[in-house]
Amino acid sequence: MKRFRWTVITMLAYILLACGGHKQQMPAETTAKACLEAAETALSNDSVRQGETLLRQAISLAKESADWHTCYIAHQRLAESLSWSNTKEALRLAKRAVSIYEQHPDDERNHIILLDYAGTYASQLAYNTDGSYTEALALTERAHDLAQQERQPDLVCQTLTSLANIHWAMEDYPTALAYARKAEQLSTPELQQGTLQVLARCYLDCDSLAQAEATYRRMEPGDDIHSTYIIQSNLAKIAVRRHDAEAAEAAIDSAFEEAENFYFKALEQKDDYYQATLQQEQENERLSYEATLHRRTSVGIVAVLVILLLAVVLTWHYRMRLLRQQRTHETQMYEQEKRLLQQKSENQQAQLHQATEVVTFLQNFILQRSEVIQKLNSNTTSHISLSIREWADVERTLNAIDNDRIAHLREAYPDLKEEDIQLCILTRLGLSNRSIGNIYGLTISAVQHRKLKLKKDAFHEPDPEVTLEQVLDRLHSERTNSNYNPIK
Repeated sequence: MKRFRWTVITMLAYILLACGGHKQQMPAETTAKACLEAAETALSNDSVRQGETLLRQAISLAKESADWHTCYIAHQRLAESLSWSNTKEALRLAKRAVSIYEQHPDDERNHIILLDYAGTYASQLAYNTDGSYTEALALTERAHDLAQQERQPDLVCQTLTSLANIHWAMEDYPTALAYARKAEQLSTPELQQGTLQVLARCYLDCDSLAQAEATYRRMEPGDDIHSTYIIQSNLAKIAVRRHDAEAAEAAIDSAFEEAENFYFKALEQKDDYYQATLQQEQENERLSYEATLHRRTSVGIVAVLVILLLAVVLTWHYRMRLLRQQRTHETQMYEQEKRLLQQKSENQQAQLHQATEVVTFLQNFILQRSEVIQKLNSNTTSHISLSIREWADVERTLNAIDNDRIAHLREAYPDLKEEDIQLCILTRLGLSNRSIGNIYGLTISAVQHRKLKLKKDAFHEPDPEVTLEQVLDRLHSERTNSNYNPIK
């Protein structure tokens, strides 16, 4: 009982701990994905700090739940967010994302994108620190080779553009121009503006002004003010190089106009950012309140379930105790009945033994009263002769007191000779071999031989240690128990 109480207490403590940590018991994989989605929403609304915080939380939860896909995607998003403020950290995160993917691969397209991003960040770091571009080229070339192997035209175009940017940063303008031309040939409508911008820049630095101007004029920035500013400012540079003052003035005016538009657009985006931040804080408060309410409701439900579970456990324990008591009582009753039956059996055996002794006494008494048997039991050493009537009288007496022993013997073994029957009768009467020899006029050894031959030939008993008396008693016992199967 004491052990049961401790079990119940331990179970209660575990359930209460589970209730207290209900928020932590949410599916970790789902939480990691939700954090990643919330981070992308925040970043799209220019909530950079909040987005980065959510991305770090998504990385932590994804590691705990072994959700490696979410883990490397969150690393890549965080690296992208930090690429302008902390290029070194961005490169570290991008390389970590590649490492996680290579340990737990799923989609080879993601592998190419991760390598391309890592190469871009390595190039930015080398450009900012005047370092080596070896790592940047190695990562981007791996991405390009994989894109070609996987036959991904858009990724081939993207990696060619990255290689062109790296060689441009290395001031290897002819190689950069060659990569940019290949990228422009493979570009899709979504990638065309980016590839044209890189191509035009390479033309400009290779002093191919006509091709650079034609390429810039092919670009359609649409509502992208930054791209428009880049196009106009580079057209102004081209005009200046051509010593075309009027065109340069128009291009510069257009560039400043676009710069003003860009500035006012930035102010509007800043205002929108603060409005979105305020709305996000209000939404977070609402979500926090709902989470608290949900947690309290869950604790209440769990408490009710605990009470119900305890009621079930106590009921089960009470029923088990009743069953154990009932089984103990039944065991005691069974042992008592067993002892009574054993005592009764012993009494019956004792009574049967007494009855057997009485029957044996009466049989011997009757046999001793018979005149023929008294004649056979006489101690005379002279020849004893019995008539047919006397033999019949002895057999009848034996059948009467011995449950038709001789009659059953004649029935079971009809091939026995009369002298064999007589030998069985004399053996049953317990006469010694000497007395039997006086009846038949034989020696003791001859009588023994005759018994042995009868036992072996008639009753098929090969064991010399078994006497004829034992064989006759066994046959009579089998007959009495209704299991007699005579051997013929």
